[in-house]
Amino acid sequence: MASKNVEKSEKDWEKLLTKEQYHVLREKGTEPPFRGKYWNHEEEGVYYCSGCGNPLFKSDTKFKSGTGWPSFYEPIHSNSVKEIEDRSHGMIRTEIVCGKCGGHLGHMFKDGPKPTGCRYCINSISLDFK
Repeated sequence: MASKNVEKSEKDWEKLLTKEQYHVLREKGTEPPFRGKYWNHEEEGVYYCSGCGNPLFKSDTKFKSGTGWPSFYEPIHSNSVKEIEDRSHGMIRTEIVCGKCGGHLGHMFKDGPKPTGCRYCINSISLDFK
C-alpha cells in the first residue's frame, strides 16, 4: 500500500534522478521501445518506482505485449498508481503516474489480457526491481 506522498522541488528531483530518469519521471518523456532494461525481463519479484521506491507491480502480472515496454495487467495495490486523462499528441489516453511521488510511469490501454483487460505500458527507466 502506498504510504505518505513524496513532495520534492524540481531542483531536488534533478539532484536525485539521472538526466534520463528526470526526463521520463518529471517531464513525461518516453524511452525508446525494446531498449529499456525491463521490457524483456522475466525474474520473479516486485517492480518499484525508481523515483521514490513505491511498490508498483508484481512480476506475476507482467506479460509480453510485443510493444517493447514492460507491460502489466494490474498494479500491486489500487493506490500504487494514479490514472490521469492525457489529451496530448492529438489523442485521448490514460497516463499512469506513481501514486506516491506523481512520477510519470507510462500509459494504460484497454487492450490487455484477462482478468483485467488492461495493459499498463511502463517505461523501464521509471522502474527498479527487487
